[in-house]
Amino acid sequence: MATDKELSDFLENVERRAFKQAVYAVRKDESALDIVQDAMIKLAEKYGDKPAAELPLLFQRILQNTILDYFRREKVRNTWVSLFSGLGNSQEDNDDFDLLESYEPEHGTQAAESSADQVERMQVLQLIDDEVQKLPTRQREAFLMRYWQDMDVAETAEAMGCSEGSVKTHCSRATHTLAEALKAKGIKL
Repeated sequence: MATDKELSDFLENVERRAFKQAVYAVRKDESALDIVQDAMIKLAEKYGDKPAAELPLLFQRILQNTILDYFRREKVRNTWVSLFSGLGNSQEDNDDFDLLESYEPEHGTQAAESSADQVERMQVLQLIDDEVQKLPTRQREAFLMRYWQDMDVAETAEAMGCSEGSVKTHCSRATHTLAEALKAKGIKL
C-alpha cells in the first residue's frame, strides 16, 4: 500500500506532465487544469490504498478516462447551446432560416472537423491502440510510461523495477515494432 507521503509525492511529480498531456488533448488551460484535478482526486479517493508501483499506470488510465468524459460533456453541451442559441434570434422575415447552415464551429475543435476526418482520426487512433496492446507487457509498460506519461528513463526504470538500459531496450523494441506494424497498415506518423 502506498503511504500518504508516497501518494502525495507521486501526485506532485506527475502534475506537470499530466497538465501538459491534458492541454494537448483539450487545448484549453482551464479545462486541462480541471481534468488533472479530477483525475488526481479520483486516484486518491479510489486507489490510494494500492501499492506505489501501480499508481503511474492507474493514474494514466484515470486521466485518459477523464479526458474522454470531458469530450463527451462538451459534445452534449455544444449541441444544446447551438440549438438554444438560435431560438433567441428573431427570424420572422426569413422563413428559410436553418440553424445548421448558420452554425460555424470554433476552428481547431473536433466540431470543425469533417465527418470523414473524424472517422479517419478515430480509425488511426484505434489501430495505434490495438498495436500498442499487442506489444509484450514490459515493452508496452516502458513505451506508455516514456511516451504517454512523459516519464524520463530513470523514473521509468524505477517504476518498472529494472535498469535504465532495460527501459531503453524495451522502448526501442516497442517503437520499432509499432512503426513496422503501422507502416504495414499504411499509416505514416
